[in-house]
Amino acid sequence: MAALRILLLPGDGIGPEIMRETRRLLDWFSRKRKLSFELSEGLVGGAAYDGEGAPVSDATLARARAVDAVLMVSVGGTKWDNVPRALRPEAGLLRLRKELDLFANLRPAIVFDALVDASTLRPEIVRGLDILIVRELTGGVYFGQPRGRETLSDGTERALDTQVYTRPEIERIARVAFELARKRRNKVTSVEKANVMESGAFWRAVVTPLAKAEYPDVTLEHLYADNCAMQLVRNPRQFDVIVTDNLFGDLLSDEAAMLTGSLGMLPSASLGAPDAKTGKRLSLYEPVHGSAPDIAGQNKANPLATFLTVAMMFRYSLDLGKDAERLEAAVKSALESGARTGDIMQPGKTLVSTTGMTDAVLKALDQAL
Repeated sequence: MAALRILLLPGDGIGPEIMRETRRLLDWFSRKRKLSFELSEGLVGGAAYDGEGAPVSDATLARARAVDAVLMVSVGGTKWDNVPRALRPEAGLLRLRKELDLFANLRPAIVFDALVDASTLRPEIVRGLDILIVRELTGGVYFGQPRGRETLSDGTERALDTQVYTRPEIERIARVAFELARKRRNKVTSVEKANVMESGAFWRAVVTPLAKAEYPDVTLEHLYADNCAMQLVRNPRQFDVIVTDNLFGDLLSDEAAMLTGSLGMLPSASLGAPDAKTGKRLSLYEPVHGSAPDIAGQNKANPLATFLTVAMMFRYSLDLGKDAERLEAAVKSALESGARTGDIMQPGKTLVSTTGMTDAVLKALDQAL
């Protein structure tokens, strides 16, 4: 098979040490599963600002367009708090998403049986939880114009951000949600604030007829964002696929993440539209957690979110569905063995380092061969 080209972007904080362990994981699949990877590495975030003068360079963007998938760990840290906003580490991530047109962000929230007691909710509420949040990623208030700060004629200062969506933007993210629901439990919950926001009313007016015309087999329900937030902690298992805009998706996916017990367990994928000729999608895969500068370089970080992100990369960009399942099963087995990093430590379990957790996953992979 042709080598699968992957651009690795370790980023900042705990990123480099987690990427080091991820290379061990990819090496296992290369050796034991005879997969051929062509790995290259680049800078993003604060590391790119320090090394290249920008949070992501034009050269890195060009490389990201040329490969089969991009795998990033984390960006940001207090070191860059006083850098101009346009040059801060997070701006590199936003530029990657925007310029690659990675409009569909997929964030699964799954509770592993071995971690059911790690959630702040009762086990009977979260046991078996399996939600997929589909977040529109390149539109909405994070990118809308006009935006900025200004001083009015009377001397009053104000700041503004604009929430704006077009019909094509809403339709394409809704189609992603409906297509994914067909492969799961056939239910989509569309979330907005149609009661008080024009963009929310428009979102609902676009999604409803689209569902009726193209996906009559999929159950569609609508929820206001505040009600959805409440329902996520009241009865989260009622949800299958949630589709929502950029801002609400950011908030709700972090809330859903904590239902699982730790941000250190959650993967995500950001996908572009399929190429009309090749069918290939540009993609960026990243765990949901941040750069955790307080533990950076201490071999304490949880690598499992990145490992599960690799499984998403296998599934959605590299056509390696069976290997995705193999990796997900190995993560589950490692947790069942009792291995725990500090963020998910429980009484009676074994505290392990970043390297130790990787060892547990690799051992589970070996045992399953």
